[in-house]
Amino acid sequence: MPKVKYRAHAHSENKTKTVVKIKNFNIIVDEPKIFGGTNEGPNPLEILLAAFAGCLNIVGHKVAKDMGFSLNSIKIDIEGDIDPSKFMGLKTRKRAGYTEIRVKITPDTITTVDPETLAKWVEEIEERCPVSDVLSNGTKTKIEVV
Repeated sequence: MPKVKYRAHAHSENKTKTVVKIKNFNIIVDEPKIFGGTNEGPNPLEILLAAFAGCLNIVGHKVAKDMGFSLNSIKIDIEGDIDPSKFMGLKTRKRAGYTEIRVKITPDTITTVDPETLAKWVEEIEERCPVSDVLSNGTKTKIEVV
């Protein structure tokens, strides 16, 4: 299959608030007031969790269909841990990003699905979810000034 390219365009409205335009959508990314933000949107790390949850939902439904069972819905609880030291400018060898992300998926199936099938379902979701792949495999990034 040919590659698909996704794009986002963003601009800052102030030192913490960013407006991201994707297709016809504007997404506000901001920090809470305790970190100097205006609290007009989730912060970048929360947006990442939202993207992961959204991808797990989409892929979860697709994989269920491919495996021959149907879902009413999927409940996804997701949380991650970071040490803010590096972000705050402290000298440290610790990572700036999440050190662990934990996900709990609760499928609401239309018919009863045995635990072995659900275990295979989760494995397939992890394998096929693009956001999971990005998080698990350290995707190369390039940042340039123009």
